[in-house]
Amino acid sequence: MTVNFGERRAQLAAILPGVPALLVTRPVNVRYLTGLDSSNAAVLVWADGSATLATDSRYIEMTRGLDIEVVEDRDVVGRLAAQGVGVEATHMTVAAFRRLNGVVPLDPLVEQLRMVKDEHEIELLRTACAISDRAFSDISGSIRPGVSEKDLARILEARMIELGADKPAFDTIVAAGENGAVPHHSPTDRQLRPGDLVTIDFGARYRGYHADMTRTVAVGHAADWQRELYDLVAAAQQAGVEAVKPGAIAGDLDAVSRSIIEAAGHGEDFRHGLGHGVGLEIHEDPFLGPARTGKLEDRVPVTVEPGVYLPGRGGIRIEDTLVARDAGPELLTKTTKELLVL
Repeated sequence: MTVNFGERRAQLAAILPGVPALLVTRPVNVRYLTGLDSSNAAVLVWADGSATLATDSRYIEMTRGLDIEVVEDRDVVGRLAAQGVGVEATHMTVAAFRRLNGVVPLDPLVEQLRMVKDEHEIELLRTACAISDRAFSDISGSIRPGVSEKDLARILEARMIELGADKPAFDTIVAAGENGAVPHHSPTDRQLRPGDLVTIDFGARYRGYHADMTRTVAVGHAADWQRELYDLVAAAQQAGVEAVKPGAIAGDLDAVSRSIIEAAGHGEDFRHGLGHGVGLEIHEDPFLGPARTGKLEDRVPVTVEPGVYLPGRGGIRIEDTLVARDAGPELLTKTTKELLVL
């Protein structure tokens, strides 16, 4: 399956709000609209769907075969900027904006298009998630006493690459014991011990698309309080997964899982939103959290990742990547969510 970048640009042209063109400078958005992945490029998309891509000599060979007019220039913004065109207000620096004459700052438009994936994008996400699942299964024997958080993270990341990932989707989180109380803990030399809960948050990036999943496991044995807390988070996570469907409001999805955790007396211990979109970025629209007003559509991939974090004791997070579908949510990460005691 090939990507029709011209169709993507036509979709953007159709939603331009009263400007003749949009100057797109955010690298991930340039990639989405043209196929070029670079650190210095911009694309000007006109209301009739025509477009021009500018990049410098380092990337010009990568543009061969792209279905778009290409110009070579180090100053990609200066080369394409024109009076009255829209610019990406949330990405362009103040300095860049000041040196342009008569441009119009606009709210995100390409991000709006990127939320709904085509089937090709979903297949790439499906592959990224399958690599992640397989890697976790393959390294599960390494989750044992004496292995450090850092070592386990390195083993998991290496296995994802061996299985075909471009690279890890983000820096892997391994949080053992008391470190599990920190949602975005960075792995340390702390070694796994019997009785630890270990939270492992990871994913593979495949052809630019990001998987995201979290599993919490027990080392050696699990205490009663750990099992009870795990069952609570698992119930909240499952309820959130089942609520993912077209038409669901982001804030309402968060409330589905959060209300279960709050009812158990752990509302203050759930310290982040329920989830986020995934695609060419690991965190992208829509974001699922309290008071978020965005609405899901068919073919929007999101994560569902409730957690409970107890300072000094540890934490539990369970996360899947899934796709909102008219027929019901499609789960892309398939590793068991039963509490594994390793």
